Amino acid sequence: MSIIEVENLSFAYNGIYVLEEISFTVNQGEFIGIFGPNGGGKTTLLSLLMGFLKPLKGNMRICNLPPLKARNQIGWVPQNFHFDRHFPISVEEVVLGGRLAHLSWSGRFLKNDHEIVEKVLEQVGMHKFLKFPFATLSGGQAQRVLIARALASFPLLLLLDEPTASVDYAAQTEIYKLLTSLKGKMTIVMVTHDLNSAVEHVDRLFCVQKNLIHMPPEKICEHFALGLYHSPIKKRIS
Repeated sequence: MSIIEVENLSFAYNGIYVLEEISFTVNQGEFIGIFGPNGGGKTTLLSLLMGFLKPLKGNMRICNLPPLKARNQIGWVPQNFHFDRHFPISVEEVVLGGRLAHLSWSGRFLKNDHEIVEKVLEQVGMHKFLKFPFATLSGGQAQRVLIARALASFPLLLLLDEPTASVDYAAQTEIYKLLTSLKGKMTIVMVTHDLNSAVEHVDRLFCVQKNLIHMPPEKICEHFALGLYHSPIKKRIS
């Protein structure tokens, strides 16, 4: 079963193409890694999948729905969570944000919502921090809380924008361990620059550099791991 279907997708900012004629399909339960150079269109692609942007042309279906109508099926983990660090928001309150689409008719969070928050925080290893101020967490802890917020909506599709970009090695290891535990239970699409770790966990890799190239992890060469992106090398026909 296909969770994502993209056909001949193009997008431009002020007439300059960022993505051009890309097509791909992601199946249920797959773990996809997206990599490529800065400005290559990776985050733009995620924004299109979320329905934050509209394509210039082409078709997109998420869970057989247009992106805007599929939002309740998507869990979103941004690279940066912007908030006033002096505002006393707790870990519990951050994760409750993932339940907003499921609010009761009264507009209040119910006992079930709080139970779900505790469950997903335990799932990501952060249940002991339930009442902690979010601003006091380390980068790795904060990222796991943001993943818990996404999981609180029970998504079919989890989208992550560089979840290990600003965390130390230990936190990075914990995040990959967590994502691996979710593999197969939901579809995961993750933008990353960390190819050395990604190739050990993902099913497929997409190199996005205006166009999109499908690559199995075992075909990633040392140049890509160093950030030296190039088109696939063709074998010379003798």
